[in-house]
Amino acid sequence: MSKRRKKDGPSREDAVARPETNLPQFAGAASPKPPAGADSCWTILCVCVLLAATVWIVFGQTLHFGFINSDEQSYVVKNDEIVHGFSWRAVAWIFTHTVSLNWHPLTMLSHMLDCQLYGLNAGGHHLSNVLLHTVSAILLFLVLRDMTGALWRSAFVAAVFAVHPLHVESVAWVAERKDVLSGVFFMLTIMAYLRYVRQPSWQRHLVVWLAFALGLMSKSMLVTLPFVLLLLDYWPLRRFAPGRFSIPWGLIREKIPLLVLTVIFCVITILTQNGALNKYVSLSQCLTNAAASYAIYLGQMFWPAELAFPYPYPNSDRPLGEMAAAALVLAVISATAWIARRKHPYLMVGWLWYLGMLVPVIGLLQVGEEAHADHYTYLPQIGIYLMLTWLIADLSVRLRHRFFYLTGVSVMVLVALIFCARAQTSYWKDSETLWLHTLACTVNNDVAEDNLGAALIQNGKVTEAMLHLQQALSIQPDNAQARHNLGVALSLKGHLDEAIIQYQTAISIEPDFPDPYNNLGNALFKKGQLDEAIAQYQTAIKIKPDYADALDNLSHALIQKRELDAAITQAQEALKIRPDFAEARRNLGVALVQKGLVDEGVLQLQQALAIQPGLVEAQNDLAQIAWIQATWPNISVRNETKALELARQTDQLSGGKNPMMAATLAAAYADAGRFPEAVTAAERAVQLAGSQTNAAMTADFQAQLKLYQSGLPFRAAVAKP
Repeated sequence: MSKRRKKDGPSREDAVARPETNLPQFAGAASPKPPAGADSCWTILCVCVLLAATVWIVFGQTLHFGFINSDEQSYVVKNDEIVHGFSWRAVAWIFTHTVSLNWHPLTMLSHMLDCQLYGLNAGGHHLSNVLLHTVSAILLFLVLRDMTGALWRSAFVAAVFAVHPLHVESVAWVAERKDVLSGVFFMLTIMAYLRYVRQPSWQRHLVVWLAFALGLMSKSMLVTLPFVLLLLDYWPLRRFAPGRFSIPWGLIREKIPLLVLTVIFCVITILTQNGALNKYVSLSQCLTNAAASYAIYLGQMFWPAELAFPYPYPNSDRPLGEMAAAALVLAVISATAWIARRKHPYLMVGWLWYLGMLVPVIGLLQVGEEAHADHYTYLPQIGIYLMLTWLIADLSVRLRHRFFYLTGVSVMVLVALIFCARAQTSYWKDSETLWLHTLACTVNNDVAEDNLGAALIQNGKVTEAMLHLQQALSIQPDNAQARHNLGVALSLKGHLDEAIIQYQTAISIEPDFPDPYNNLGNALFKKGQLDEAIAQYQTAIKIKPDYADALDNLSHALIQKRELDAAITQAQEALKIRPDFAEARRNLGVALVQKGLVDEGVLQLQQALAIQPGLVEAQNDLAQIAWIQATWPNISVRNETKALELARQTDQLSGGKNPMMAATLAAAYADAGRFPEAVTAAERAVQLAGSQTNAAMTADFQAQLKLYQSGLPFRAAVAKP
């Protein structure tokens, strides 16, 4: 140790932390706990509170954000097994199915719990992400301090982790719940491992194993965690033999149960994501992109500008100069860390932490079409934060006024990161803003063009959406999703024949994509080609048996063909999947009424309106039933009590602004002999029809009004006014 200086000497933290790297190393040893009283509980508590506050400053705004039209739709919004909250059937489904080619049951359980607590209020789902990220940051601080005894260094590493702009994607994107949830179990696994190392027992090892298993069920990227634990054995736990970097067999043996989990989850991931492997990317492209991504992530860590989602994959091998520069950077850092491994062991640990944790997602097996992604750095870059923080602190030991310099620089770094992260987070407030930002930061990004087009369709900007969808297809003509979305836009514009061509092209590109079949069926239905439409709905259901929308559409088409029993069956299947599916309840109600089961049908229509009061089709159906029950010449069909009840309900739901609903109410009052009320309702019907400049309807309602004024009910030979 250096001699104590009278002025500007090592801080109390150095008195605790620095001897740790100079103590003799021996196998089986663990770093000592910080001396009693070295850091007060109040100091530790204050650091934890400040970490939570910085997270809230950056990510608190997400509580007012919506869902993004990306994986959040398949994970939550349109996932019928998740959106209804907790049920044992849904839990079983989670453990036996993949979502977007991922098997992470604990993550899906967390989404289910959110739906149970918040429904589809996006703010609640964002709150869960923010809370989990806060817990991860605090646990990171606590575990680093516990291992090293260095409070302020640990606090700085945790603070950078908490607010770095590269982590915005992991926190602000609800679909990346797997990052923040696995982050919590990553930290808990290390804490449990530290407890095991200090006092080994099979019970404590079991806790490590369980925490690791839960982490893997949150995100399989944690398969590298046993490797990280070996690095921590080297430093700061000092369990290697003195002066050697070779791994003692005992350290490997104790990790075999963890490595078994690693192998199992590697196999599961390869099997589930096999369908997402990009077969158009060559091995040389994978290798060059992997090397470049390592360097890109480092650059983004120091200069987090123009961060985007997603980054499109390069169409060819990267330029030789770019690859040479990336290889040189990686080689220099690796050589430096190796040379300095005895004096500064944290350099080797931090660097291998970074390199190793990125291996599953660096693109050696290219999944999807993105070159790299910000959220992949969530846990791996902790290694870089650690090595730089400890190195700068050690190199500045003899610096005069060291405390003030380091404090000032640390504050400036964190303030800059907070400012950048807040700005980056704001781009995630809605889909349109996110994709516009991505297009401003990237080129030839067909995925962003396609998603922006879909967002614009949802916002009613169909013409603008078509421009972006066409741009997506000019970049990548085989983008089946963009073909499908362009078909949706063309259909909304009334260009059914052109829409059909786009749907058919999407199907030829991706035959197992169910959405184009469903929407092709809708287009054919609008053209009156019922048999062809039914065939498309059936194909969509064959590909995706739990496709509630296609089941509902099939039910509607079968009603038109008067195949009522089959229509009822399909509607009931849709409702098993999505009990609050108002349109399916409406179709079930219509089919039951047409089958003669009027009371059961009316009940289903009323339930549909209870779910979705603005469902005009169900309002019209009930009004038609009320009209028949109030005006039918055959007394056995009429039912003045039910007719009046239904007529009042539909008139109220329409806000009293629908002339046909008002006319139906008038007929029901007249049938019940309440002619003054019938006259009032009929006068309103005449006025509303006149305001719509519908001369024929106005004349009919005037004729009915004269009957009511004469004290006579209206009797019709047809089923509607």
